[in-house]
Amino acid sequence: MTTLSFPSYFSNLTLQPDPDSDPDSLSQPQSDNTTTETYTTPGSGMTRDTALHHVSFNQDHTCFTVGTTQGFRVYNCDPVREMFRRDIDDTRGGMGFVEMLFRSQILAIVPRGPHAPPTKVLMWDDHSSRCFGELSFRSDVKSVRLRRDRIVVVLAHKVFVYDYVCFKLLHQIETAPNPSGLCEVSQGVGPNMVLVCPGLQTGQVRVDHYVAKRTRFIHAHDSKLACLGLTQDGRFLATASSRGTLVRVFNAFDGSLIQEVRRGAEQAEIHSIAFSSTAQWLAVSSDKGTVHVFGLKIDSGALGTDRSRGASEPSVSKLSAISSLSFFKGVLPRYFSSEWSMAQFRLQEGLRYIVAFGHQKSTVMILGMDGSFYRCKFDPVHGGEMTQLEYYNFLKPEESS
Repeated sequence: MTTLSFPSYFSNLTLQPDPDSDPDSLSQPQSDNTTTETYTTPGSGMTRDTALHHVSFNQDHTCFTVGTTQGFRVYNCDPVREMFRRDIDDTRGGMGFVEMLFRSQILAIVPRGPHAPPTKVLMWDDHSSRCFGELSFRSDVKSVRLRRDRIVVVLAHKVFVYDYVCFKLLHQIETAPNPSGLCEVSQGVGPNMVLVCPGLQTGQVRVDHYVAKRTRFIHAHDSKLACLGLTQDGRFLATASSRGTLVRVFNAFDGSLIQEVRRGAEQAEIHSIAFSSTAQWLAVSSDKGTVHVFGLKIDSGALGTDRSRGASEPSVSKLSAISSLSFFKGVLPRYFSSEWSMAQFRLQEGLRYIVAFGHQKSTVMILGMDGSFYRCKFDPVHGGEMTQLEYYNFLKPEESS
């Protein structure tokens, strides 16, 4: 690892304070008593030839980042508006991956292009417009996950865990082939980090509990893993395989299966899985163009107070099924006893979308690789088709409605 200044990569833009900034704007993460500031730049939207490389929500779903052929953008989620941006010479190839650290100007950036191959992770402080750290690897970086105390870098066959302050390598994990960079980390306060990633066997999930110094392997699926989801506190894990028909929810502490829900009957590519803040709901997006919301039967309070309960003694609430045909279980094929989604939202089929639950009650946010942002509301009692509350096109904001 080398610490360096990297001003030449971000040479085209001078950031200016936004006179219309609100009290919920971005702030520095290094200190609890720093002032709150918002940054924006002149211009509206991206040029017609701008292509998206990456979109993602931050850890608490208050912002989202966009990596493009021309740099990166950071947007506030509620209300949706651009917070700051950094443009570069588009001949460099742009940003292949951008991960934001909560509501701060700290970002982990993976460049993409002929002059900056995706084998580096640049830690960028946009408050001071400088790169304060660089991690270099021999192969392409597939994804990055940030905590306030850790940097997690995912390669095709390895996961590296670094200390955030001194960039010291703390842990190295071997995985099965992981071209999508599957990995999630808990975001709870304190050192009790939980990290989940593929194990060494097909369909296996590795769960590392760092305070307990304990590693558990869960055989989640018979086919390859396609997507992972983790609650903020790291207590519950959701998985989907390359078949994309079922999503399974596990107790990350003891590895027991809590619930199995069905996305559909046809094979699909699962793009993202998200838990609500209370783990009451689960949202799933796929290439079929439908976002599903499932109701979860999780006794989260009991798990927090009774960790001695093992897989052999699951509570009734954890294993309860809501399918109207569940009484046929063991008689009819498994398809008929599956738990189906209670709410859905239809999108264009074939595009990549990622999901997160909004801070407004019973809302889901959807980010598309076509530059779309949707905010939808579901009925937690009756379910059915979700209501679109908002649409925003961050590729062409001037045309958003």
